[in-house]
Amino acid sequence: MRFVYGPVISRRIGVSLGISLTPYKICNFDCIYCQLGRTREKTNVRKEYIASGEIIDEVRAWISANKQEEAKLNYLTISGLGEPTLNTGIGRIISEIKKISGVPLAVITNASYLNDKEVRSCLLSADLIVPSLDAASQEVFEKIDRPSAEVKLNDIIEGLVDLRKEYSGKIWLEVMLVSGVNDDIRHIKKLKETIDRIEPDKIQLNSPVRTTSEENVLPVERAKLEKIKEILGDRCEIV
Repeated sequence: MRFVYGPVISRRIGVSLGISLTPYKICNFDCIYCQLGRTREKTNVRKEYIASGEIIDEVRAWISANKQEEAKLNYLTISGLGEPTLNTGIGRIISEIKKISGVPLAVITNASYLNDKEVRSCLLSADLIVPSLDAASQEVFEKIDRPSAEVKLNDIIEGLVDLRKEYSGKIWLEVMLVSGVNDDIRHIKKLKETIDRIEPDKIQLNSPVRTTSEENVLPVERAKLEKIKEILGDRCEIV
């Protein structure tokens, strides 16, 4: 299998079959905490990096050969080795996978293209969208996520607000916190104001526990995570 991997056990979404829509590692971010390592091709260009038909055929083949494993899955998860919304075939891929399997489908995204109405419309039939939002200011955003120059935090935020208006499924917003980078309490309070506009169903607080793309990227201490969880409110959980 080239594009399908797992099943894997995720702290966020349980038992999941992963589906990658880009080769390793094409992304418009180069996050300091990424467990996959440094971005090899940093680009904000959308195109069909992997042919939709090839991905769909591979998912179909896996489902056909693994009926018992399929029954144990919590989600089929579009995520993988890069940013999935960079693949222009994502809408067709979601639509066809939904026909192949009754397992709920999740999309994990860095949210960079959610300001594009066409991209948002491609995601509307997913059962769960897990976007990330690590910052409340452009300065912190650039420090932790190292985006392509074209990507602006305000556009991401407005895209998330629009997604909530248009999408009837579940939105679980992931916030990755790195010690000394984006865990300042003043920044967290500003982030809460932004999250309140987005109105996700759940906020998932995370901090690095695996190997990261940069050295000295440190997790936030548990006691501080608990304090931040309190600030962000009842919808927030530490994962």
